[in-house]
Amino acid sequence: MNNSAKYWQICQISPSQEKAGYRYREVATARKLIKQTFCDSLQIPSGDIQNKLLDLFYPQDSAIDALTRVDAGFSLRCFVSHPILKACQKIDSLFASNNSFTYRDLLPFVLDDDGQTPIILDQDCQTQLVVDERGKTKTSPYKFFSLKILGTYNSDSPSKMRLDNWAYLQTKQNKELKNFLSEFGFKLLSDWALLNRVRGSQLESLSKRDRILVEAFHEVYRRDRRKQRNKGVGKCPDPNEAQLREMLVYLQQREIVINTTVKVIKELKQVATQLRQYDIWSCREPLEIKESETGTYVPRADLPHDSTNEVEVEEQEFIDFLHHQFQLALVDAIAQEIENKLIKLNKSKRYAPLAKEFIPGLQLYYFQGKSLKEIAPQLGMTSWDQARRILNPGGLLSQIRESCVQQLLESILNQASLKGLTQIPPEPDYLKTLAQQIEAFVDQEVFHAAAAEIKAGKNRSLNSLYAQQLRLYLESLR
Repeated sequence: MNNSAKYWQICQISPSQEKAGYRYREVATARKLIKQTFCDSLQIPSGDIQNKLLDLFYPQDSAIDALTRVDAGFSLRCFVSHPILKACQKIDSLFASNNSFTYRDLLPFVLDDDGQTPIILDQDCQTQLVVDERGKTKTSPYKFFSLKILGTYNSDSPSKMRLDNWAYLQTKQNKELKNFLSEFGFKLLSDWALLNRVRGSQLESLSKRDRILVEAFHEVYRRDRRKQRNKGVGKCPDPNEAQLREMLVYLQQREIVINTTVKVIKELKQVATQLRQYDIWSCREPLEIKESETGTYVPRADLPHDSTNEVEVEEQEFIDFLHHQFQLALVDAIAQEIENKLIKLNKSKRYAPLAKEFIPGLQLYYFQGKSLKEIAPQLGMTSWDQARRILNPGGLLSQIRESCVQQLLESILNQASLKGLTQIPPEPDYLKTLAQQIEAFVDQEVFHAAAAEIKAGKNRSLNSLYAQQLRLYLESLR
């Protein structure tokens, strides 16, 4: 498709296209406007077309009638449908794992323009107005996402980014897509585990009411989980009726009015949903920032403003992908290797009786900073050497590191294969070099600091990212 054609061919969902899930449809009024405006020359620069269409759609000249604005809007709506599709496909490649979803599942949230309804924007650039054949307008009952993109695009800003980049980034920031993606984040942890291990930075993102809900949950549920620490390891169960009633009493004392335990469950689950969103999107910033001098909002300096920076967008997306996959791998590896260690201990004739002390031992080590020598007598172990063999923090770290490297290697190879950058199975030299680079990356990010902490001796400070994540997991088991 040439650049000009993007202004009259709209990308739309097409269930009949089972493999692709979308199709391109020509919008006749858009093509007619382009041909008439540019004298049938269809090989003109896309930027010239776009600037002219923006002038028609956001007119400074009141003589431009509503129907002309409608036609210019049709062309711009066609144009932004292409980066919307591209963004969904990119999200698929960045975040979809284990075939849990594809870009086709994302399209209904954002690729919703019918390409037929004649719409312009009111002066506030937010209200969408349907235009009839006489040029009369009324508020549209449905808000097309493509028009929302056009409404937020500041075409007069001297630092503006290109419209396709703006549409692409707005799509990745779409609230409904974030809600959808949050359902696939940190599947390892249930709603109750998420609430149980909530961090201070997460609490700050919640409303006062939601923070009190979390406090009530901790006051009752976390307390009971801690009492169960010696009864073996298991997933966080649903709160029971007695716990929920006790939470109701706590909430009433804090002047939070909730009438039934069913509503308590519902509101707690809503808070858990927010926490999942925080985990996935906390590193993603708004597209614009407020300038202190002028008070106006402008695009962040690190975002692409022109076509020469598209490589930077790709590089940033790979960095996002890498860190996201590493975070998931670290969480998964911690859970998996702790479970493997427990299985191994329980199968050991020599250490099976002390297997139940593995989790309490790690909690003493990572929460209270106790040494193995101090932990041994507290857990009924005969010596420092026995505590080392059972807990072995350094060995656990090595196993988690190895698991992280393997998972990250598989994720990157899958990504490279999708982009046609390598074959499956890859060449041995390529695989070896990539594995070495991943090891260097994870060591720099996490494991060098974690290993140094363990080797530091009695006065160690367990503040590395590894130690923090391990504590979060151990907290979820309480």
